[in-house]
Amino acid sequence: MRAVIQRVSTASVTIHGEMKSAISTGFMVLLGIETEDTKEDADWLCSKIAQLRVFSDENGLMNKSLQDVDGEVLVVSQFTLHASYKKGNRPSFIKAARPEQAIPLYEYFVSTLTSLTGKPVATGTFGADMKVALVNDGPVTIIMDTKNKE
Repeated sequence: MRAVIQRVSTASVTIHGEMKSAISTGFMVLLGIETEDTKEDADWLCSKIAQLRVFSDENGLMNKSLQDVDGEVLVVSQFTLHASYKKGNRPSFIKAARPEQAIPLYEYFVSTLTSLTGKPVATGTFGADMKVALVNDGPVTIIMDTKNKE
């Protein structure tokens, strides 16, 4: 499971011209699920995201977590995070999980993150053509991969 976590001042998802979800201060999470991923991967990643201390404290140091700033989370599925680009110029997505595996893990991830943060997690729509808008605050962008926990 791979996530691109961006600290944002605002983020939103629009589908077919209608805004599906929007958040203010918090995290925009692009989530890629691959064929080998499990609920244990989701648990580990959700825990890391919920406790990630990248918000500024009174001294301007990245010392505060999502809960400390009453932040929100927007999670968008993004299978392209598992693109293989080794051969040629057209990426392969063979490592990305198929919808029948990815959707339940995506829903589990959102549910787990909701429990850990104590707030509803905003989402896109799995498999939809989404327009994602965000203002990256900092900019701060963290990439996490459950295959690289150490």
